[in-house]
Amino acid sequence: MSDPVLTLSGIEKSYNLGLPNEVRVLRGIDLTVERGEVVALVAPSGAGKSTLLHIAGLLDTADKGRVEIAGADMTILSDNRRTAARRTDVGFIYQFHHLLPEFSAQENIVLPQLANGASQSVAQRRAQELLASVGVAERAAHRPAALSGGEQQRVAFCRALANEPKLLLADEPTGNLDPATSDQVFATLMTLVRATGLSALIATHNLDLAARMDRQIRLDAGQLASI
Repeated sequence: MSDPVLTLSGIEKSYNLGLPNEVRVLRGIDLTVERGEVVALVAPSGAGKSTLLHIAGLLDTADKGRVEIAGADMTILSDNRRTAARRTDVGFIYQFHHLLPEFSAQENIVLPQLANGASQSVAQRRAQELLASVGVAERAAHRPAALSGGEQQRVAFCRALANEPKLLLADEPTGNLDPATSDQVFATLMTLVRATGLSALIATHNLDLAARMDRQIRLDAGQLASI
């Protein structure tokens, strides 16, 4: 039986960039990501994949359409409730790690948990467990500048999972790494996702990485198609 974690229905988004006509980025997107499913979103640069991920993750709003996470309609929520849902239900990973430079690796994972109401002891313990699960426990006290690119992105993965989200959204999560490191880091990400039973929508232009996911879809000219 279908048990979707993410459902996008009729999503449309346009931008007016000062041109005579609007730029239609998304044209009636329908997408379902089932519980435990990992979906690759393949798209050329400028096709709107970041816009789609931002709408799915409640960072942006669609002009038309509905976003449901775990069966709950997010489009009817107030801004405060959307913010709360984004904090608890969605984890984000970007091409660049965006770790806070003045905090250690462990502190970067603790902070979102504290913001979500966790106690210091619980947050510290979960951060340690997550860092160990991606093989960088010994780097917990290091600040981001002292970590390699692969280590930085592994810590970013841990931060995205800190509050045990239902849905993981990733925008070119290995795009900033060299090919060898990219392959290793992606394998770590997939291991984490499988171990936690997460649903994930991962944008990539790397077809080899896309082929390692459960399903591949392509975004082009504002519409989706299966690969």
